[in-house]
Amino acid sequence: MSENSLDELSFDDFDEVVSPRPEETEFDRIVAAAISRRAFLGGVVAFGSVATVGSGLIPGKVEAGMDRFGFVPIDANTLNTVTVPEGFNSSVLLQWGDPILPGAPEFDEESRGEGSSQALTFGDNTDGMDFFIRENVNLLVVNNEYTNRGVIWGNRPEGKFANDDDVLKGMRAHGVSVVEIKETDGNWEVVADSPYNRRITPETLMEITGPARGSDLLKTTAEPTGTESLGTWNNCGNGMTPWGTYLTCEENFNGYFSSDNQDLEVSPEFKRYGISTSDWGYGWATIDERFDIEKHPNEPNRAGYVVEIDPFDPLSKPRKLTALGRFKHENAEVVINSDGKVVVYMGDDERGEFIYRFISDGYYAATGDNSELLEKGTLAVAKFFEDGTGQWLDLTPETTGFASKAEICVNTRIAASVVGATTMDRPEWVTSNPNAAEVYCALTNNKNRGIKPNAGGDPTPVGGPNPREANLYGQIVRWRPKGYDHTAPGFEWDLYVLAGNPAIHTDNRRGSANVDAGNMFNSPDGIKFDTKGLLWIQTDGNYSNEGDFAGQGNNQMLVGDTATGEIRRFLVGPQKCEVTGMTWSSDRRTMFVGIQHPNEGWPNGGNSVARSAIVAVKRDDGDILA
Repeated sequence: MSENSLDELSFDDFDEVVSPRPEETEFDRIVAAAISRRAFLGGVVAFGSVATVGSGLIPGKVEAGMDRFGFVPIDANTLNTVTVPEGFNSSVLLQWGDPILPGAPEFDEESRGEGSSQALTFGDNTDGMDFFIRENVNLLVVNNEYTNRGVIWGNRPEGKFANDDDVLKGMRAHGVSVVEIKETDGNWEVVADSPYNRRITPETLMEITGPARGSDLLKTTAEPTGTESLGTWNNCGNGMTPWGTYLTCEENFNGYFSSDNQDLEVSPEFKRYGISTSDWGYGWATIDERFDIEKHPNEPNRAGYVVEIDPFDPLSKPRKLTALGRFKHENAEVVINSDGKVVVYMGDDERGEFIYRFISDGYYAATGDNSELLEKGTLAVAKFFEDGTGQWLDLTPETTGFASKAEICVNTRIAASVVGATTMDRPEWVTSNPNAAEVYCALTNNKNRGIKPNAGGDPTPVGGPNPREANLYGQIVRWRPKGYDHTAPGFEWDLYVLAGNPAIHTDNRRGSANVDAGNMFNSPDGIKFDTKGLLWIQTDGNYSNEGDFAGQGNNQMLVGDTATGEIRRFLVGPQKCEVTGMTWSSDRRTMFVGIQHPNEGWPNGGNSVARSAIVAVKRDDGDILA
C-alpha cells in the first residue's frame, strides 16, 4: 500500500495494516444459541425476561408518552453548516488557532500558524470538554485530540511537514486547552487576558501516580525515576470529578512512536497496543528522540492513561492516573456510589477491546481532601453473559498471573485478556444516568465482529451485546448494577438501541424498533446525560449518504428518552465532520458542542481553511435547554 493510501486510513485501519490481525478460521465459535436468543422480531431485539429495547428498567422512571424533549426533530442533511431545530440557534465560540494566551497572533490562513503561535492558541480537533465555574469565573476545558495533516500542513506540498517547525506546530496542536469564557448580552466570548487560560501539550511536565509510579517499566534515560513524564496527546473523551478536576483521556497514543530501524523486533506487548516502527506521518521522532522506540523503549509505557488536571490552578502539574489502567481510553465516567466509594467506568476504543471499572479504596468527602482517590483502588473488566447478566472480573496479580499491580496497570489489555473479558464493538463514551443506577456505553461499530480476533488474538463471536457480524452501524449497551450498587460484582444488561438503516434493510441491519427513517444514524460515539435524564448521542460514522448509509446524511447529535426508547435528531454537523464533545453552562441555557475535522469552508465560508470549532447552542427564547 502506498504512503498516500496510508494517509487516508483511520487510526484503527492504519494499525491493522502495520500489525495485521490473524483471520478468524473457527467460525463455529459463534454459538447457535447466541444467535437465536438475539433474534430480531420486527426490529425489536428479543431479550427474553430481561427487557426489550426502550423498556423501563428500574422504578421511578418517567411514564411513556410524556414529551420531555422540548423541540421538533430535524431531518438529516448534507449541508456544510450546523443545523439545529426551529427555535434554537448556534454560533461559533472557538476555532483551531484562535488566540487564548498573551502575545498570540490571529490565525493566518496562508501559513496556518507556526510552532511558536500554536503554543499560544486554541488546539486542533476538539473532542471531550467540560464547563467549570468558581466565584463567577467560567472555564471551558477542551481536549484537542489530533491534527489533520492535510489541513495543518495544507500549505505544504502533498500536505506533509516540510521542516522541524511544521512538526512542532503539529505537536503543539495536540493536548488540552483551558479557556475562560464569559457571557455578554447573551453572547459567549473568550476572556483573552485571563490568567486561567492555558495550553497543555505533549511538552507539558506531568506527574505519574498510582501503582506504576516508579516502576522499572516507566523509567527512561531522560527520567530515571519513573515518576514524571512529558506530555499528553490524542486526548479523546473526558470526565469530571466532584472535587472540581478535569479528566482527559489518552486514546490513540501509539501512532506517534516510530523507529528508523525498520528491522527492529517489536515486542508482543507493543503489538497489542499498535506500537510499531511506523507512526501516522506526524514525524515527532524527527524532533524529539523520546518518540523513537529503539532509543527509548519504555517511553510508550508512559502514555495511554487518564490524566487529571486542576483547571483553576494554571501552575499545577497534571497527574497521570496509572491506577485506571493503560489502554486507548475513550472517556472516564465518574460515579459516587451510595457508600462514598468513587467508581470510574471506561471504554477501550479499538475493535474487540473491553469495558473497565475502577473502584477507589478511599471514600469521597465533600469537604475533605480527595486528591488521592484515583491513585489506589481495584481495576476490573466486564464479562457479559448471554442471559442478560454480567460480572466484573478483578485484575489482580492473583487473577492475571502478573507479578505486580504496576505490571497490570501498564499492560492492562493483556491482563483483561487473561481473565476472559468480553470483546466489544469499539467501546466509546460511557455515561451514567443521574436519576437512576444505570450506565450506558456507545459501541460505535466493528467491521471485524465475527470475522477476525482482536489485536491480542481474543475471539470476537457474534452474540450478547455485540449481536451483528461485521457491525456497520453500532449500538448502545446499558447495564444496572446488582442492588443498584456500583461496587457490586454483578450487573444486568440490555441494548438501548441498535443503530441501522431501516430505509434499505429488513434484516438486523435495519436497527432496533426505536430507529426509523426519520431518526436513523450510524456509529454512536459521544454520549452524555443531561440533568433531566435525557441521553444525548453524538455520531462519528460514515457520512457518504450512499449505499448502506443512504439517507443518513452528515454526522449528527440526537437525544434519547431512555424510559420510552424514543430518539430524536437535534443537530446535524457540517460536511465530513465528527460531532464530538458536549457540555452545558451552569445555568443550562447554553450547550457547547464540538465539531471535529469539518469540510473546507466551515465555519468561515468560501474556500477558507477547515477549522475544528466549538459552537454554542441556545434557545431563541433564552430558556433552559437541558
